[in-house]
Amino acid sequence: MGLIRFVRSGGRIAWILIATVIVMIVGSSMLFANTLDVRYRRDISRIVYNHNTGLLDQIRREIGESSDSLNKMLASSPEAPTKDKPYVVVSIADHRLWYKLADSTLFTTQVATGSGKILEKSGGGSHWRFETPRGRLVVQSKEQDPEWVPPDWHFVEQAQKRGLGLVHLNRGQNIPLADGSQVTVDGSDVVKRFPDGRLQPLEAAEGKEIMANGNIIIPPYGTRQRKYKGVLGTFRLNLGDGYALHGTDDPTSIGRSVSHGCVRLRNEDIETLFNIVPVGTPVYIY
Repeated sequence: MGLIRFVRSGGRIAWILIATVIVMIVGSSMLFANTLDVRYRRDISRIVYNHNTGLLDQIRREIGESSDSLNKMLASSPEAPTKDKPYVVVSIADHRLWYKLADSTLFTTQVATGSGKILEKSGGGSHWRFETPRGRLVVQSKEQDPEWVPPDWHFVEQAQKRGLGLVHLNRGQNIPLADGSQVTVDGSDVVKRFPDGRLQPLEAAEGKEIMANGNIIIPPYGTRQRKYKGVLGTFRLNLGDGYALHGTDDPTSIGRSVSHGCVRLRNEDIETLFNIVPVGTPVYIY
């Protein structure tokens, strides 16, 4: 009986040892997987900074990863960066821009990027998410002293901040005022028409929108009051779909996630890019 108890006790110990080994193997596997993930993310950053596609292929083979954002970006591009053509890289997380040629950095600086905030119009129906788009874009055109044509969301945002209503002003429409005058459109201007027929062009700027009867008036596109000067700084590189690299009238915002989607730079930095980045340059944002 003593021998049987010894054998049974020894069997239990053996099973305990086996279970311990299994737990250690599982734990080691999880730690190894986490280590690979950390190393993969680190190496992807190196790829973006140095454009080392050979390293990307090596990581693919080692980890089997094929869905990283940079790979998708390159795969969907008509052409990947080449050693003889410069390109721009923007890191949303790091709030930094690089202008590169092969492995060389020609210029780098801090930027501001999209806030990620969501704006919903009162009563529903419309909402906007202010994010900087990821992927491959292209410098389509360049402008000096650009004018900003604010989209409707700008007026929605201003009305909500100030507790005001909104009124769309269409061409041919008159908005009556308490003093007997009217707000209307005359040519390329939003004007105030007095009872005696006199016309007075109204002024508008960011934070100084046209107001009437407790409402912010949304001017029609094409009017002078729908164009704001100075908001985008001194230069703009257009990327399409309303996105751009541009300057700012608020340099303290650089290095933060505060824009409505564009990549914002200090005016001296966007001037440098304006002078050295040609139209057609690819811009990789990640």
